[in-house]
Amino acid sequence: MLPEKSKRKRVYQYLLNRMQEDGCIHFALIDPEKTDPDTAAKISKIAEEEGTAAIMLGGSLGVAEEQLDKTIQAIKKNGVKLPIILFPGNINGISRYADAIWFLSVLNSTSIYHIIGAQVQGAVIVKRYGIEPLSLAYLILGTGGAAGYVSYSRPIPFEHPEIATAYALAAEYLGFEFVYLEGGSGGKPVPENVILLVKKTVEIPVIVGGGIRTRELAKRAARAGADAIVTGTVLEKEKDPRDVIIEIIEGIREGVQERARPST
Repeated sequence: MLPEKSKRKRVYQYLLNRMQEDGCIHFALIDPEKTDPDTAAKISKIAEEEGTAAIMLGGSLGVAEEQLDKTIQAIKKNGVKLPIILFPGNINGISRYADAIWFLSVLNSTSIYHIIGAQVQGAVIVKRYGIEPLSLAYLILGTGGAAGYVSYSRPIPFEHPEIATAYALAAEYLGFEFVYLEGGSGGKPVPENVILLVKKTVEIPVIVGGGIRTRELAKRAARAGADAIVTGTVLEKEKDPRDVIIEIIEGIREGVQERARPST
């Protein structure tokens, strides 16, 4: 007898439940290459206290398994109960101590390695470590940033939301559980009209990240229909991450409220 999906996919079910309850949730993204384990643990604890749904760990460059191990151990030692989800840039970005991993494919990459090659190598490690895989279609838009450069992607122009939507729909039909619209760290965020069209077209949850640095930008993304919003760079640069997280989550809640209001 096959095990029930709910038993095999605890983090997956948790995320769906939070998205259903809150309308849109927040992920705090921490790059172990730029943030030492103690600081990562403090940020994670603050994020948990302020309502973040999960901690994402990873980066486009230079993250090694040893760094991830130390960071995850520090976060858990600090009493954080949120799921820790790996956001790998390559197969080195896998840690046995994580709760889940975004098992992602960069669908608009020109490199077979980033579409399926790395996944073939990583699948064996994920299975061995017993990490819960969360299948994610990763789409890089706009200027692409470091993620676009490293993954040899052809970023989807913001002015062509129909292309992003076609990719997202293909991802759904291929069986992906989530789709991620990446605007590129430090760049312009994914526009509302792109999020809106993708969300209207697909049934799988839509995650949006890249360039969301303020309450207003978070509100716009949530209002457009994002199921989850990721912030990372802004947490690394601000001296008080609590203020940033509070503002982002308040913006998300305002966006969900505006989304729910009937149009006049």
